[in-house]
Parts: sequence; structure tokens; C-alpha cells
Amino acid sequence: MSAEYSGCADCSGAYLTGKDQENAMDDFRKSTVYQIYVKSFCDSNGDGIGDLNGITKKLPYLKSLGVDYIWTTPFFVSPLNDNGYDVADYRAVDPLFGTMEDCEKMIAEADRLGMGFMFDMAFNHTSTHHEWFQKALNGDPKYMNYYIFRDGSDEGAPTNWVSKFGGSAWEYVPSLGKYYLHLFDVSQADLNWDNPEVRAELADIIRFWKGKGIKGFRFDVVNLISKPAVFENDYEGDGRRFYTDGPHVHEYLKGLAKEGGLDGYITVGEMSSTSLANCIRYTNPKERELAMVFSFHHLKVDYKNGDKWALKAPDFDELRSLYKTWQEGMQEADGWNALFLNNHDQPRAISRFTNDTTYHKESAKVLAGLIHLMRGTPYIYQGEEIGITNAGFKDIDSYRDVESLNYYRILREAGKTEAEAMEIIGERSRDNGRTPMQWDGTENAGFTTGTPWLGIPENHKTINVENEEQDPDSILAFYRKLVALRKEEPVISDGRIDFEVEVPYGVIAYTRSYEETQLFVWANLTGDEKTVRIPESGKLFLSNYGMEGDIPAGEVLLKPYELLVIKK
Repeated sequence: MSAEYSGCADCSGAYLTGKDQENAMDDFRKSTVYQIYVKSFCDSNGDGIGDLNGITKKLPYLKSLGVDYIWTTPFFVSPLNDNGYDVADYRAVDPLFGTMEDCEKMIAEADRLGMGFMFDMAFNHTSTHHEWFQKALNGDPKYMNYYIFRDGSDEGAPTNWVSKFGGSAWEYVPSLGKYYLHLFDVSQADLNWDNPEVRAELADIIRFWKGKGIKGFRFDVVNLISKPAVFENDYEGDGRRFYTDGPHVHEYLKGLAKEGGLDGYITVGEMSSTSLANCIRYTNPKERELAMVFSFHHLKVDYKNGDKWALKAPDFDELRSLYKTWQEGMQEADGWNALFLNNHDQPRAISRFTNDTTYHKESAKVLAGLIHLMRGTPYIYQGEEIGITNAGFKDIDSYRDVESLNYYRILREAGKTEAEAMEIIGERSRDNGRTPMQWDGTENAGFTTGTPWLGIPENHKTINVENEEQDPDSILAFYRKLVALRKEEPVISDGRIDFEVEVPYGVIAYTRSYEETQLFVWANLTGDEKTVRIPESGKLFLSNYGMEGDIPAGEVLLKPYELLVIKK
């Protein structure tokens, strides 16, 4: 677990120093985080929606996986227009998910098992149902200054910026004669971080949850919090170049870390359309902002012309280049990556990048090995450890995600046929990552005794935890091994990484080095055999094809979706 904060839970407190801080960072390097999408993990009361007691029930399973931290998506009071990322009260549990007593019990049980919770803070915006915004709508100048209200222009809205969910990023309030900014859904009003009262409120929320025993935090789209001093039209894009990694973002994150007493806690920032230089600053320990970051460039290699809603096959050369740039770049400047291919906002990587049918087991394992052996802290998103695939929904009525429903309409209005629009939504929808956890092969996958809030893939009858537990060569067993290896092998947790390995298209290879130890990693992400050259003989360290023994130097033929790792 992370080192404990040295001050009290209700004050801003001092930083960890010396050996305590080093031990905390060592922990992050050796640790693995498991992400839970609360609504879809485990339903304890039969209402079809995952809840906190369901998480508590499954904590022994997470302990058996070997993870150290559990990141939960928001379960605070919310109208749930964006599945909880539209928060109406940061200090209260939404009754849909349980009670504060349930939450405290969940935290305590995880602590007893040697795991810690990371809570998800959507601090770029609040729900328009939040008390602060409701007071702003009533014209209270104090709370209007908590948000970004602006007069309109001759064209209507203050700028031509586009919401991440489609349409204008501004909404007019007739009673005030002003527009408010919402970079996401119209019900998610952006906070004004330039207001020190807002920053103080948010730090107090952090201290509140620390007082409940939380060991870390994930900050949603946190590099968007600092807006420009002057709002202007974007005639080159959708507006993001004006507010991404904004003018005071580093100052504000330093302040949140200090006033919230976050030094020594595991913190991760979700970074939208960010840059390597900024992510180095966000995560370099000397800057005292965040422990690590999520960046998403590697998850855009199948965007045609950079458009999420235009399909193309993944570009594995681009993927390799991005990994080389970010892994080596963060290393040279003492930054730290969060390692992931899946989360609640992404389609399933096994369906997206590899073969989720014929080579289901091999595909899941090659992706896992590729990520977990890199430099950084790996994140496992619920279900990837058993190889859950995309949903395979056949009609738009099966979807629940606001972004997917908005873009289905936009695609149809742009002239796409129903079949074309459904193909795109089927590949890109965030609901692919949000289908209920597949615990067993029964009708509702062991997730609920009621009607699940979102449909469950038909293949849950074979792809489920119960089946995986009975197979010693399962995907689940492979994940357990990867989690354990990070704790056991300094070359994984602390070693340098180097991508200067010549490989054919579709293969990503790198070397990890620590003192006298080296790991050579090859991951074939294609369904074709690929020839690679082994530079030096060594002992087989890890394989997803059941290989054993020593591997001589020279050429070797990688099988489809093969992971080959040699230790020297």
C-alpha cells in the first residue's frame, strides 16, 4: 500500500519526504491497478445495476488477482446523464449504488485484504443539478463565478467550439441572458478553476475522502481545467487547442496536490489530446503534481484521418512509434506512464486490435504481455483479464451511452445508412467496455438476478470467470502471473526500456534492462507468422504458446498473436 499521509485527514498537511516518498513511488512502480465500472461489476440487490455491496462481495476475487489498488468510476449523487461523470454531490453516495455505510464497509474490507481504493474525481465540470450550478441559475454572482458564463456574440454562442459529445460547447440560459461552457454534455457545466474559491472547494473534497481511508485518486480530463483568458473562435479545429493543457494547469494541479495533501498518494490524471512535454511535467516527482498520467494517442491509431467515427484498420507502425516516443521520452525526463489498452471509454482492445474469436486466448495474452512488461504502472479494466469482447449489439436501441446515441444521429444526418452507422457505433461505442462483468455462464452472467441495465454479449456462456478459474492455462491465470512478476522482477518495475529493435510490420518489440538483467519482448499483433531475430541466446521468460526452455540466438518464426519474452 502507499505510504500514509503524515498530516491529519482534515488539513492540507505536509509532503512526504526522503525515504517515505521513495517507498511510495517504489510502490507505484511495482503495483497494478484494477478498474471497476461500478454500474457493470456486480449487482447485489437484483435491480440490474452494479453497486458497492457487489464490489465488496467480489474483493476476494480481486485479491486473488494480486492487484494493489482498485479504481472505481464515480458513484456519487448524479442524474447519470454521463454514467456518473456528471456529479451533483461529491460527498454523497448515489442511492442507486448504496449508502455511505456501504462505502465505508467496502473501503475497510479492501484495507483488511491489503488493497486500497482510488476514487474518480470529475473536477473539470459538475452536473447542472449540482447545488452550485442551481444557485448560479438563480443569478447568485458568487456561484455564477464558479462556472464559465459568457455573453453571446453576433453569431450567437460566444465561440464556435464543439462539445466532445457533438454540437455546440455553449448553452444559452434565457433567464440570465448568458451562455455557459460545457465541453462535454449540456448537463456538464465546466467549472471556473481561475476562481480560488472553486479550487479550495475541490481540495476540501479530496480531504473528505482521504478521511474515509481512500488511498488514491483518478482525475477525469484534468488537463482541460485551465481555460484561456480570452475566448475566441477556432477556424482550424473544434476549439481544443485553446483549452488543452491550458495556461495555468500546472499551477492548479500543484495547488490541488498541496492543499489536498496528495503527496505519497497514488494519483493519475486523464489527459485529453495532450503532449509528451506536458505529461513529463505532470508526472516528474520534482513537480509534485501527479504520480502518473493516462494519454490516448496510442488509442487513435485506427481513427481514419484522426476522426474517431471514421473506421480504418489499426496502424501498427504508428502504434510502435507512439510507444517508442512516449516510453522513451517519459523515461529520459523522469515521467511516469499509466499503462492501459482498455477502460470504460474505449471499445475492447481484444476486438479492436487482434482476433477475438479464432485466437481469443492468444490475443488476450499478447496484449496483456505487451502492456504489463513496459515501463509504467499497468491498469486492468474489469473483464479484460478474462478476455471480454465487444458487445455485438445489432440495433441502436441496445445502446445506452449518450455519446453513442448522439453520434448515431449525427452519422445518419450526415448521410450514412443505418447499416453503416451501426457498423461504426458497433466498433466505437463506449458501451463495448461497459457491458456487465461475466462471472459465469448463466443467463445474466452472474452479474444480477434481475434485468441488467445493459445487454451482455452472448459469448459470456463460454467467456466468464468461472470457466477461467478451471483452466490452468487461462487468460486469468496469465494476468495473475503478470501482476506477480511486476512485484518480483526489478527489471520490470524499475528497468530501462529501449525500442531499438528491428521488427517486421505488426510486431512490437522492446528491451528492458536493469543492472545485469535484460528482458527481450516481442509481440506479434497480427494473424500472420512473422520472422524476428533473437540477438542473444537466453532463457524463455514468458510465452502465450506454452513454450519452455532456452532460446538460441538467430531467427525465429513468431506464430499469430504470439508473445515471446526472453530473459538474459
